[in-house]
Amino acid sequence: MGAIAALANFASRFVFDTFMPYEAAVGCAYLLGMVIAFILFQKFVFGDAGNGQFTQAFRFTVVNIVGLLVAVAVSSLFARTVLPAIGWTYLPYTTAHLVGIMAPTITSYFGHKFFTYRQTIIETN
Repeated sequence: MGAIAALANFASRFVFDTFMPYEAAVGCAYLLGMVIAFILFQKFVFGDAGNGQFTQAFRFTVVNIVGLLVAVAVSSLFARTVLPAIGWTYLPYTTAHLVGIMAPTITSYFGHKFFTYRQTIIETN
């Protein structure tokens, strides 16, 4: 499911690039991927945690704000500094965006597993 969301993120950046600066395009692409990921993760991966869809959406957004900041920062850093410094000339913005997409994957997974979709414990007396 994450791969589908990442593909939507990656592909949509090329559309956003046509009418906005690179960092804004990366951010908008990330947000689109985030919406797709929320829908897919809830339906196919984590399921109903019993804490309500609004709570899950809010928590999902909190976890992904961190991921968004990481993805944009890493993409920009690689596109504008790291890749030029090492002489990388083959599709530098595309390469940098791929690195930026991968950067927050592990932290986002665990953030969603233990925060967004954690099971609500119901105590009974």
